[in-house]
Amino acid sequence: MTKTNDMTIGNVGRKIALFFIPVLLTSALQQIYSFVDTLIVGQGLGDNALGAVGNMGSLMFFVFGFSMGLTNGFAVTIGQNFGASDEKALKKSVAASIRLSAIIAAILTVVSLTSLKKVLFLLSTPEEILNDSLKYGYVIFAGVVATIAYNLCSAVLRALGDSRTPFIAIVFSTVFNIVFDWVAVFVIHTGVEGPAMVTVLAQVISVAICMRKLRTIDIIRPSREDFAVVRATDRTLLKNGIPMAAMNSITAVGCMIVQYFINGMGVEFTSAYAVCSRYLNLFMTPAQTAGQTMSTFTSQNFGAGKIDRIKEGLRKCLVIALVSYVIFGSAMVFFPDLLAARMLQGSLQISLASGVLRRCGIMIFAVDILFVIRSCCQGMGKPLVPMASGIAEMVLRIGVIALFVPRFGINAAAFAEISAWVGALLMNTIAYFYLISRVGNGLEYRVARKRAFHYNSN
Repeated sequence: MTKTNDMTIGNVGRKIALFFIPVLLTSALQQIYSFVDTLIVGQGLGDNALGAVGNMGSLMFFVFGFSMGLTNGFAVTIGQNFGASDEKALKKSVAASIRLSAIIAAILTVVSLTSLKKVLFLLSTPEEILNDSLKYGYVIFAGVVATIAYNLCSAVLRALGDSRTPFIAIVFSTVFNIVFDWVAVFVIHTGVEGPAMVTVLAQVISVAICMRKLRTIDIIRPSREDFAVVRATDRTLLKNGIPMAAMNSITAVGCMIVQYFINGMGVEFTSAYAVCSRYLNLFMTPAQTAGQTMSTFTSQNFGAGKIDRIKEGLRKCLVIALVSYVIFGSAMVFFPDLLAARMLQGSLQISLASGVLRRCGIMIFAVDILFVIRSCCQGMGKPLVPMASGIAEMVLRIGVIALFVPRFGINAAAFAEISAWVGALLMNTIAYFYLISRVGNGLEYRVARKRAFHYNSN
């Protein structure tokens, strides 16, 4: 059996660090590629092309966020089975995850491609960037299968404590992305569809590398019998997967509404907001990674019934999130003009982006902490709480942007983000203390073991 990473034993800080660092490097490379991609598109094709690609951000998050939430939810079940050393349940859950992911991939591909143009109209996409948005979107959504395949493969590997293989996969795909993005834009002169094609091909490379590793892990290699439909298995996976997928998509709806208001202001505002979104995603990366680490750590230790380790792991991951805030929040507050000027050319766009970055930088600690606490709740197999907080985020984003945009313009987007972060953080913090108190009393763990017994008997 190829080595896995059992996070239920050993020094907590060391286990978290060994898992966190490769995931951080993986996420950082993904964000660096996104950043370089934006830089290449903006400098090579202009601010309008940059706005067209950025305009697709919330819609892509709606589709890919759903798939990522689904596979991450599946990974919670897989991680709990691994932590409980239940090899039979582990193989069944992996096989069912593959089958369910394939079905979802087919549905999302058809729906996204057939509805893209209508949705862009609903978002009030400026006419100057509509054609490029369509070109970019059609290529990206044609590659939904590759994206979901990578999300599932990397989620399964991380559930087993292997964060190194996804990192290796992203190293190769990022180098491929950057090199051939530059070739597509500056040598072949393809337009925005070129970088989109390169992105899809890079995902295929990532899938191939992860699949090669997965085939060597005997304890998750399912037999033909494991692929037989077992309703109890499907229910267990979907109980975790659907709420997490819905949370991401619900959050994306709020972001799409914000995008709608931004698009209504003009193409300059769309381009400026696209850059702000890129920087926010980049600077959230360490805290998001701490959240991914917390989810895997929690799911394995919850399966093993080691609640005190979960509490200690949470403290370690919160320290990571706060350090991230000090570093990147400071950059956003003190150097927003410099950041904006790296990707934008127009003085108006730079000024608009700078204001949003500065305001978000002050309060980005809220979303940094949110990533960790929410992931802990998810790792305990309680995805409904994060889903409810996703609804709250959507309501707050829509309410604040609609109320404040007439007076504050594009800065209303910053207020909308901040209100969503704070509201979701409060909900998840309350939920965490409630859940962990019940777990500490043994109630939730006894229920989990009882369900696991019923699951295996089927």
